[in-house]
Amino acid sequence: MIETKRTLEEQRIEFANGKFLATPLAGLIVWTIIGLIGVFFSDYITVWSIFIGTGSIAYLGLFISKFTGENFLDKSKPKNEFDSLFLFTAGQAILVYSIAIPFFLVDHTSLPMTVGILTGLMWLPFSWIVKHWIGIFHALTRTILVLTLWYLLPEYRFIAIPFTIVLIYIITILILKNRKKA
Repeated sequence: MIETKRTLEEQRIEFANGKFLATPLAGLIVWTIIGLIGVFFSDYITVWSIFIGTGSIAYLGLFISKFTGENFLDKSKPKNEFDSLFLFTAGQAILVYSIAIPFFLVDHTSLPMTVGILTGLMWLPFSWIVKHWIGIFHALTRTILVLTLWYLLPEYRFIAIPFTIVLIYIITILILKNRKKA
């Protein structure tokens, strides 16, 4: 089988036609668990749930992708440069823990804010790739609300911030699901 070389624009269009449900669903599940742990357990346990949970979103997304029809590990799909670019944005989100961890060591309650905002930044390049406003909405809304809640509800940072991120994921998933119908 001879594979024809696709242009970058053809690959972008192919990428943009994806469902993009597995990873947001993984984020929704993980942040829901983090919020519930924040309700029922100490800050110490919740901190660990943030580190472990957010670190596992990509892996959970890989698993969920088998059920959404996206199957990220399907080796039969042709290589797409935008899949690689998206992995680099995920890598960028991981690298920003270098900002979150020192701040966390000074004030442990900073963790839901820093991780909540920094890991949401990967939605900006996503918006550019798929030429849809949802990534901009997700990143900006998440940043503004997480920062606002961090200041307004200092006693509830480990609860209010995760559940706000869950709400943003719900809205994002609904828009992603319906974007092709529009």
